[in-house]
Amino acid sequence: MAEVTAADVKKLREKTGAGMMECKNALVACDGDFAAAEKILKEKGLAAVEKRAGRATNEGKIFVKIQDSKAVLLELASETDFVARNPEFIALGETLAGKILEKGYTEPVEELNSLVTDLATKIRENMSLKRLTVLNAAAGEYMTQYIHGNGNIGIVVKLGADKPEAFENEEVRAFAFNIALHVAAFNPAAIGRDNIDAAWLKEQEDIFRKQMEQDESIKNKPANVVENILKGKVNKFLKEICLLDQGYVKDEKLSVSQALAEISKTAGAAITIRDYVYYKVGSGDA
Repeated sequence: MAEVTAADVKKLREKTGAGMMECKNALVACDGDFAAAEKILKEKGLAAVEKRAGRATNEGKIFVKIQDSKAVLLELASETDFVARNPEFIALGETLAGKILEKGYTEPVEELNSLVTDLATKIRENMSLKRLTVLNAAAGEYMTQYIHGNGNIGIVVKLGADKPEAFENEEVRAFAFNIALHVAAFNPAAIGRDNIDAAWLKEQEDIFRKQMEQDESIKNKPANVVENILKGKVNKFLKEICLLDQGYVKDEKLSVSQALAEISKTAGAAITIRDYVYYKVGSGDA
């Protein structure tokens, strides 16, 4: 029978995350065969994860990576906030982001999910690559990112300009970052009113109308007055949820569209907000 040394046990523990006695027993059972012992421990870890598979993964971290003309946001989910702060968990998220950009993945695939499963078996907590979004920047477009707090919110913003050299201007880059801050703070429903889904907006109008029908101070007013009140409510609602209409995070006396006009003047180019993505831990689909 092969001798099981303390160094062997330590090495197996470091690789698998299993307890010292578990590692020692596995090595003894496998007559010192390191690979066989690792397999046993991995199977035990996987079994433990499978038992927890039904548990909610509402914690985790958002990861963002921008490289060349591509950006990825992903949500790596876990059961507990404690695991979300684990250095191995953080390293896994960064690895996943790199592989997504390197290999052009646009959705969770087996290679990515296998990496998640490997760590889950080691840590023995249910976790998943819950979602990811990839953005591409064309010529004349610029992307920036913002991660809030400990990674509970992640943002990518894409700006466009009729003069690509505008993005060499540090003030323009700072403005792009500030828009990412703004999106993190206010989570707008759309860039502008033209981007609002018509069917969804109709639903909101119907809700306002029903509320007004139950308002004694409104329901008996002439139809044209009621319609004007409804229009006013809808307009106020759109102002609150559309990025371009919201008060700019750095100066709420200005709307974002006014701040955009000012930076365009400074840059000597027409700057536009082309796209943004907002991720918050626990708010996406499982």
